[in-house]
Amino acid sequence: MNEVFPGRYTARPELESVTVFLIGMRANRWWKLRRVASVAREMPRMLGHLAEHPDAGMLGCHSWFGRTTLLLSYWQSPEHLQRFAADRDAPHLQPWRDYMRKLQGSGDVGVWHETYQVPVADQEAVYVDMPAFGLARATRHVPVGAGMQTARQRLGRSGGRKSPQESS
Repeated sequence: MNEVFPGRYTARPELESVTVFLIGMRANRWWKLRRVASVAREMPRMLGHLAEHPDAGMLGCHSWFGRTTLLLSYWQSPEHLQRFAADRDAPHLQPWRDYMRKLQGSGDVGVWHETYQVPVADQEAVYVDMPAFGLARATRHVPVGAGMQTARQRLGRSGGRKSPQESS
């Protein structure tokens, strides 16, 4: 079990930006178990490969499994993510091609992804009585200290810097 850190913590990435990548699948016709399983079994292979190759650029991830499966991952850059996706030697490109050839358009299994490039100055995170999680687990997990007590402070907006909404 993951160690629980009592108190309040935040994430402090040492990058200028973090690429947040959400990817998942949905069993639209769950009774077609063989087709659903053919897609679902590929993710553990990809995650194993990424764990063995930290130079690929994935900083960390969390996953949830259900009818709609979700993998939340953090990457060094969009270029790292795109390089992995297109790498013929990594276990992603061929499963994607197989899905597109065999299942795309059938309606049996849906796949989706979303990618966000987040400047570190525009992210804020807080974790209370939690194991190291999310962005903090993927980067740096630090106690909330002086000058970081509020979301506004963690976003760096208390010292005169205005958010885009405040500037309008």
